[in-house]
Amino acid sequence: MKTITIEGQLRSEYGKKATRQVRSEGQVPCVIYGGAETVSFTAPAVAFKNLVYTAEFQLAEIKLGAKTYRCVLKDLQFDTVTDELAHIDFLELVEDKPVSVSLPIKIVGQSEGVKAGGKLVVKIKALKVKALPKYLRENIEVNIDKLELNGNVRVEDVVAENIEITNSPRIPIASVVMTRQLRQEEAANDKDTKKK
Repeated sequence: MKTITIEGQLRSEYGKKATRQVRSEGQVPCVIYGGAETVSFTAPAVAFKNLVYTAEFQLAEIKLGAKTYRCVLKDLQFDTVTDELAHIDFLELVEDKPVSVSLPIKIVGQSEGVKAGGKLVVKIKALKVKALPKYLRENIEVNIDKLELNGNVRVEDVVAENIEITNSPRIPIASVVMTRQLRQEEAANDKDTKKK
């Protein structure tokens, strides 16, 4: 799995004034929680670019002095005026502690309905999951080979070993809808059959 390494400095000063100072230097205040201790640190805003502005699920390896923390991104806050990154929460991965994250969906296969002229509509792009850190992966594959025209693939149809999917089971992930052209062709065929 893709891992982004971020080097930061532990924070020693807190409060609004200290936080403003940190941000004015192009640094982002961050917190790591979920492990043995809660750790506050700062790192340059540019260091987070590949972690924040992507649809991919990645791990963050945060180096603070001699210690390294394996984490997942938990929460982001942006400045309401400038839209710059204002704060990040990370969750430390502890081997025997399950974590809740969102994993992107990767659609695989060729739908029967699309082959028949339908259009694939993807309704959700990620699934909420709960798993031990060792079972986390870049994405969850959803096979659409058997997806027929006007059919749906739902959350309950997804098989992911060692991962608990926490979305509602009835939510459709993808469906194949009839295109306007296909509807017109069917209507024309219906008229022809009635004439006979």
